Formats: sequence, structure tokens, C-alpha cells
Amino acid sequence: MRLPVPEELLPADRLGRVHFVGIGGAGLSAIARIMLARGIPVSGSDGNDSPTLHALRARGAVVHVGHAAEHVGDADTLVVSTAVREDNPEVVEAQRRGLRVLPRSAGLASVMLGKRVLAVAGTHGKTTTTALLTMALQAAGADPTYAVGGDLAQTGANAADGAGDLFVAEADESDGAFLVYAPFAAVVTNVEADHLDHFGSEQAYRAAFSAFLDRIDPTGFLVCCVDDPGAADLALQARARGLKVIGVGESEVADLRLVDLRFEGRSSSAALLCRDPSLGPEDLGRLVLQIPGRHYLLDAAAALAVGLGLGHGLEPLLAGLASYAGTARRMEAKGEAAGIRVYDSYAHHPQEIAGDLQAARAVAGTGRLVVAFQPHLVSRTRIFGAEMGRALGAADEVVVADVYLAREDADPAVTGVLVADAVPLEPSRVHYVPDLDDVAAALVAAARHGDLVLTLGAGTITRVGPQVLALLGAEPTRGA
Repeated sequence: MRLPVPEELLPADRLGRVHFVGIGGAGLSAIARIMLARGIPVSGSDGNDSPTLHALRARGAVVHVGHAAEHVGDADTLVVSTAVREDNPEVVEAQRRGLRVLPRSAGLASVMLGKRVLAVAGTHGKTTTTALLTMALQAAGADPTYAVGGDLAQTGANAADGAGDLFVAEADESDGAFLVYAPFAAVVTNVEADHLDHFGSEQAYRAAFSAFLDRIDPTGFLVCCVDDPGAADLALQARARGLKVIGVGESEVADLRLVDLRFEGRSSSAALLCRDPSLGPEDLGRLVLQIPGRHYLLDAAAALAVGLGLGHGLEPLLAGLASYAGTARRMEAKGEAAGIRVYDSYAHHPQEIAGDLQAARAVAGTGRLVVAFQPHLVSRTRIFGAEMGRALGAADEVVVADVYLAREDADPAVTGVLVADAVPLEPSRVHYVPDLDDVAAALVAAARHGDLVLTLGAGTITRVGPQVLALLGAEPTRGA
């Protein structure tokens, strides 16, 4: 559902009692957590019960499973997820009563007011970069408020109301939300066409990022990964508009450059060279992470650049990055049974799939990589399905489920077959399993001792990993 953003954004403490429709999602639950911490009365509803709902109830929210008009109660304001349909009974009831009805972006903007906002945008890597920046700033003593698209391993939460003046926010572009925020500083990890169901064309998608530059405080700065052509072009645009830019990446033109990248099991590291004297000396030492993958090093470099750009010390920032233990659904270790390791990740775009498979390959070592993928959105699968399949070719065995519909209606011409048929592996190593309930068994049949099983996708595939572990636990004597 697409809702207009009010011309005047009210601070959260002037919204009265706030009811969230779709409160279990990453975006709305983060806003709700911050409001609860500030003493604002919160209620909400979601289609399914979840640990997130239990956590919000424990913090004082009144949360319902299922949607009904009476759940609106005595709310003054509704904040509505983009996944909610226009005929949702709670939305219909709020509109009938003339209540204030806000999109997610306006709800987040309301809790940002009065803080210096650090917004993390980009097609890929937003959640990890936002989490890394949060950990780095906490280690530097900044105590920021934060809203991330996944639970941090250290805190078990996706948001907190910090005592400092900074607000670290994941700035989602999927529905144009990032154009509502007014950050002091911003990160753009990369710009690669996505969410064309909203933007309509790649040109319009890129134009939105160009418009995002105008939202950045002219006294602030932009951090871009200049290895990415889209972000590098954005950096040129920003400099032409007089905005300070810090480029990060492996490129020789990067102001904060990564060299000598090393990957050992679940750890990654790189030497840091600096071309910008305002950030520090030429040799900044070594960046070390507890998570695998080149793309995560680039995310960490962007987070480090923001911290240095704000004037924080190098050593505490590096220590905070080194302490980062991951975020839910971002190469998250789910467990091990019968000698088979199981991981879960949120990757749903071809570039993200490729990055996570590269990282998983390093973790797998001598074992094989067995991957299950659930395409996300009919529109995305229609456009990128073949590219998704080609990216999955980096695995040894692939299981493809049917499309997770989310906010769209099914299209019989767009199914997981579009992805499975494009996987460049022998047909015997590619399995189309349309029913998600059958995927765990297919993975167990394909995997053997020493393998790494990875579930990928932004939908309900996340529940498959624990199912795999349960099935493996019943077969403790599985051999190679």
C-alpha cells in the first residue's frame, strides 16, 4: 500500500497513541521499539505470531495476531507497512474515523527528528552496513539511536533509543522512502536496478538516488563505494553539487582503499590505505571482521569512513567493527548436525546471491555448497529470474522453491522454474521444489558430511534451516 507523506512531519511524541499495521516486519518493529523506549503508547497487528511480536509485547506493546477493525482501538495514528493492502480492515477503519495514517517512512522520520541522521542507502548491503556502523559508533562512545533491517547478534534487537545525538538508519529505497529523510551524512553502497515494480524503469531508479543527494545536509558528507559504477557515478554528481564525498573500495581512486584482502573460514581482513588527510594517516592498519566475504569488507570500510568523517578515533572504530558478530539473516549460522553446517541469508537479487555464495564458498572449505533459493516477488523474478539462476551456478547443488509473493498477486507464467532453468549446472544437480514444506527434505537428500547448506531469500525460506537441522538430527550416522 502506498500512502502520501504529510507535508508536516510531527515528532513522535506528538503522534499520540500509535498503532502499527504489520508490526512484525523489520521496518515497523524497529520504529515501534524506539517509540516504546520513549514512553509512547504502542499497539499493532501482524498476520503471524513471531519472536519479534513476543519481544514487543514484553516491552509494553499491545500486539494482535491477525487484522480486524477493533484492533485500532483508541489509536491516534496508524503507521502502515508497504506490504499491507488497501482493503486491510484496520486501515479502512482508521480512514473512516479520520485518523492520521502514515507510511513507514514518515513513521521513521518522526523518531529521527531532533537527531543527526546517518542514513545508509544502496541496492545491496544496507542492513549489514547499518549494523556495522552502529557497532563502530557504540565502541567509539557515541551511543547512537539505531534502526536496522535485522536483529544484531550482540543486542538481539533491530533498534534502540540511544542517549547520543546520532541516529543510524537503514534508508530503504524500495518505495522511495529514503527521499523522506534529511541525513547529515549518508552511505550509498551501490546502485543497481531493483524494485522496478515501484520505479518502473532503471532510469527512474537511478534518478531517485540522484534526488537523494539533495536530501543530504550540505555541511555533511557522502560515503560511496566507488568500485560500483552506479555509486561511483553518484559520487561524481555529489562532488559537482559541492558535497564532500569519501570514496571507499579497492579502486585506486578510493579515499579509503582496501588492499591485501584475506579470507580464512569465517573471518575476513584487509589493509587500509588513506588518501584523505582529514581522515587519518596513509596507513590505517588492518580491518578485521568475524564475517566472511569481500562485500562485507566493503560495507565495513563504508562504516569506518562515516566514523572517521564524524571525527571519531580509528582504534575504537576498528575495535567495534572487529566485534561485530553478524545480523539475523545475513550469512547467519543456524547450526550444525551430522557434520553438515547450515546458514541462512537474505540475498534475493543476483548480485547479492553472487556475493553470499562467494562468502559461503570460503566458509565451506573443502566441503560442497548446497543452496536452497526462494525467489522474492513476481515482478523481480520476471525481470531478474534468469540472472538469479546464473548466480546460483556457483553452488554445487541447488534447490529452487516457488516465488514468495509478498505484496503481489501470483502470475502462473512467473514461477521458480524461471530461476531453476537458468542454473548452469547439470540437470541432476538442480531441483525445482515448488512447495516450501518439501525443501528441507530435498536439502537433506542432497547434502552429505562436510557440506555447507545455505538457504537464500527474503521470504519464508528462513524457516527451512531449522527444519534441515531437525531432520539431520534424526540421522546422526549419515556418512559421506
